[in-house]
Amino acid sequence: MAKEYDVVILGGGTGGYVAAIRAAQLGLKTALVEKEKVGGTCLHKGCIPSKALLRSAEVYTQAKKAEQFGIELADMKLNFSKVQQRKVQVVEQLHKGVLHLLKKGAIDVYYGTGRIMGPSIFSPMPGTISVEMADGTENEMLVPAQVVIATGSRPRLLEGIQVDGQTILTSDEALQMEALPSSMLIVGGGVIGIEWASMLQDFGVDVTVLEYGERILPTEDETISAEMTKQLKKRGVQIVTNAKFEPSAVQVADGVELTLTDGQSFQAEKMLLSVGRVANIENIGLENTDIRLENGFIAVNENFQTQESHIYAIGDVIGGLQLAHVASHEGIRAVEHIAGNSFTALHYHNIARCVYSYPEIASVGLTEQQAKDRDHKVQVVTFPFKAIGKAIVYGETEGFVKVIADEETQDVIGVHMIGPHATDLISEAALGLFLNATPWELGEMVHPHPSLSEVIGEAALAIEGKAIHF
Repeated sequence: MAKEYDVVILGGGTGGYVAAIRAAQLGLKTALVEKEKVGGTCLHKGCIPSKALLRSAEVYTQAKKAEQFGIELADMKLNFSKVQQRKVQVVEQLHKGVLHLLKKGAIDVYYGTGRIMGPSIFSPMPGTISVEMADGTENEMLVPAQVVIATGSRPRLLEGIQVDGQTILTSDEALQMEALPSSMLIVGGGVIGIEWASMLQDFGVDVTVLEYGERILPTEDETISAEMTKQLKKRGVQIVTNAKFEPSAVQVADGVELTLTDGQSFQAEKMLLSVGRVANIENIGLENTDIRLENGFIAVNENFQTQESHIYAIGDVIGGLQLAHVASHEGIRAVEHIAGNSFTALHYHNIARCVYSYPEIASVGLTEQQAKDRDHKVQVVTFPFKAIGKAIVYGETEGFVKVIADEETQDVIGVHMIGPHATDLISEAALGLFLNATPWELGEMVHPHPSLSEVIGEAALAIEGKAIHF
């Protein structure tokens, strides 16, 4: 027997389950379809487990520096199995939390693979969801008034290179490693590749990053990319840019060997492919609809509606900023539109982006080059963490904050930082952009002393030459 809902959401990742909770809050009868575990990639294969490992790497690094703080540690060692145990505990705790929230919202969860059906006896329009249940029971038929596709993404593979889960890995398999390799080749110097490079180096792995482009972190400001390159190299990471190769140049036998087209050869125990992500659009019934794709992603309008106006799509599956917090807010706005409510449109250039490496990187708004390409007459200043008392107390003085302002409007249009707790500090800058703040306004706000947040105020004041401590 078919079950009717106001909205059915395909995919229980960060975007999907947040959309489901908000839909329930709005009084909509809601169902969520998830083929594995609610929480999706972010909770089980991405953000949370990787940050749990990064935190262990950070603590291990800090422990090695303990003597600088007057603390002498004897017989310190890394127990990677316990590192993995902690990661699992963190994920399980958060997974239970998500399940509780869904139950609290009286949201029906169907575990299985959901596919959109074309017009049928259930509905004159495409949108009925057939759920092939994971437990092998009879398919469930869900008849929603509206559908939200939130099926996410998966690691991109390179044709001709076989991911075996042992020697050649994606981030999915790397998270499950039972032991650390002695060495790792990382193909791809984007956010995920750099986070893994930083983590593995801190754990004592010999790391080489091979980046196809001219620099690592190509979406970040060039000064940030350059500083991260310097910091990683100082810690022993080998970084090779313009690293081009054919899949046939990858040989696997007692480890992996990769030869670039320029003749350079690299060997390691394992190789991590980190070359982006692709949308999960297969086997969800798109062929039964008029939904349009653009470059492998679902095309949507400003309300996240597809060509089928009653079918919405959010998160990684629509491309753009493939970030968990972006997916969540896209999901909220999609169900607000379904409910007929007004909402503030997402301005993607005001959304913070983070790299949880060591040191951390965070940014919001335009890079200096993007600002110039858009004909902004810019004022640019950088302010170092080494001039901040709390950074010296903390023992982390590397890095800086870069502020970019429009000279004509006096608005801050970009903030980029690399240094201690950058991913926590960036929200102040993001709020500044959201409110069209000027450097004067950011600088005039009284920041507590001593605090790392003072670096933002000092950097903003420096635009007009008013910085105090540098």
